[in-house]
Amino acid sequence: MNTSLIEYLSQFMLEDRVKVFQEVLAMRTRYLTVVLEDLYQAQNASAVLRTCECFGVQEVHIIENKNQFVVHKDISMGSNKWLNIIKYNEKKNNSLLAIKSLKSNNYRIIATSPDTRYPLLQELDVTKGKIALIFGTELSGISETVRNSADEFVRIPMYGFTESYNISVSVALCLQMIINKMHESGIDWHLSDEESSELMLHWMRLSIKKVSFIEKQFRIKSQE
Repeated sequence: MNTSLIEYLSQFMLEDRVKVFQEVLAMRTRYLTVVLEDLYQAQNASAVLRTCECFGVQEVHIIENKNQFVVHKDISMGSNKWLNIIKYNEKKNNSLLAIKSLKSNNYRIIATSPDTRYPLLQELDVTKGKIALIFGTELSGISETVRNSADEFVRIPMYGFTESYNISVSVALCLQMIINKMHESGIDWHLSDEESSELMLHWMRLSIKKVSFIEKQFRIKSQE
């Protein structure tokens, strides 16, 4: 049904727009996902979403234990509407809930830390399986829950006096390194055909005016 509906909805979009959607989908991934634990600054949260979208990371997981995740529209530049954002905010320990959910979907939990005992980011083996990269709150970093549950730890190279990068800079540096390694590795990091179709349909619905009416007409014609 999705294929036929996508083909039908394509008539109501510019051909170049459809082509852009297809090109972006070809570079989208769920092999790597970003997890943000308790960010409280809207500027940072929004910059991270924009960075994830630019690098083709389709899913972002948001943990809200003490702080609500707020998007600053002028900074996010609408990037959040193209992403799948999963929030964990209904339990006392949402970090544990998120980690259990990610592990049940075969993600390796990779925590970021400035601790010099941990291997450098460039040493991360991207071929071992899907990656959930967790970043902690701006002031204190990852929580003890994450620290105790992580499968691996990585640190970003630093050569100055300051203890850590800004969170949005950290995400950008990590994504550039990991995405490049994924693309060069030969592993299949792409979306499945089913995932691509679902996402294409979702993006079309965001882009076409009166799309509900148009879909209703499609269903009527399909039943004739």
